[in-house]
Amino acid sequence: MLVHWELLAGILVLTLEGRAHAAGIVGGREAAPHSRPYMVLLNRHLADGKTQYCGGFLLNADFVMTAAHCHARSFTVYLGLHNIKDGDGVTRRTVTQAFPHKDYNATDFSNDIMLLKLSSKAHFTTNVSPVALGDQSDISLPKSCLVSGWGAGTKQNPYLSEVLMDVNVTLVDLKQCAKRNLYCSQEEAGQSKGDSGGPLVCDGKAYGVVSNTFTPKSGAPKLHCFAKIPDVRRWIRATMTSALKRPVKRD
Repeated sequence: MLVHWELLAGILVLTLEGRAHAAGIVGGREAAPHSRPYMVLLNRHLADGKTQYCGGFLLNADFVMTAAHCHARSFTVYLGLHNIKDGDGVTRRTVTQAFPHKDYNATDFSNDIMLLKLSSKAHFTTNVSPVALGDQSDISLPKSCLVSGWGAGTKQNPYLSEVLMDVNVTLVDLKQCAKRNLYCSQEEAGQSKGDSGGPLVCDGKAYGVVSNTFTPKSGAPKLHCFAKIPDVRRWIRATMTSALKRPVKRD
C-alpha cells in the first residue's frame, strides 16, 4: 500500500507525548537516503487515543522487531522511509499480532524485545530489505556499531526528525550491563526520544534493540542500553515459526 506524502507530513506536527524510554539521535548526522533499508517507523496507536512513535527494523517479509516497551493497541508500520515529508516509494502495513518477549520486565526493561507480525508480506526493493541478526557464537563485544532513528534530537527540538539520522557508538564492557543481558555504550552521542526499538547494527548485523538511556546524577556520560539479540535467538525463531502457522490477514 503506497503512502501519500501528506499522511507522513502530518507526523511532523505531533510531539512525542508521555514517557519515552530511549530518551532522537544525539550527536549524529543524516543517514544517506535509503542506506538503512531495514529501518521502519512505527506509528503506535494507544488505548487513550494518543499516538506515539518508535523505531523498528525488518527481519524478513513477515516480521519487524522493536522494543517491548513500544507495545500499543495497534500499529502502522512505514517501510522504505527516509524523509517523512516524502512518501515516494514508501509502503504501509498494519500489524496482526504483537509478541513481547515472554520475560520482559517493565520495571528494569530486561528482555525489552518484541516481534510484530505484519498484516501482509513486505515487498523487498532497493529501499526495503531485512537485516541479518547477530549470532550466539559471537562472544566478544561487537565492533563498528551504528544506531539509527527518526527520534527527537534535543529537548529544545521535541519533534521527530524529518530525515533518518544515525550515529556511531562504541560498546563498553560493564558488569551491570552484562548481568541484565544488555549491550551498553557510555557517551553523550546516541539514541534519544522516539528511537526506542531501533537496531544496534554492528558490522552489518543487528545485535541489539534500543531500549533505554540512563543519565547518572554524578554528571558522568549517559549509559545507552540495548537489549541483546544473540541471547534470544531461540525465542525469536520459535515465535516466528508458531505465528506463521496461523491464518494470514491481508491488507
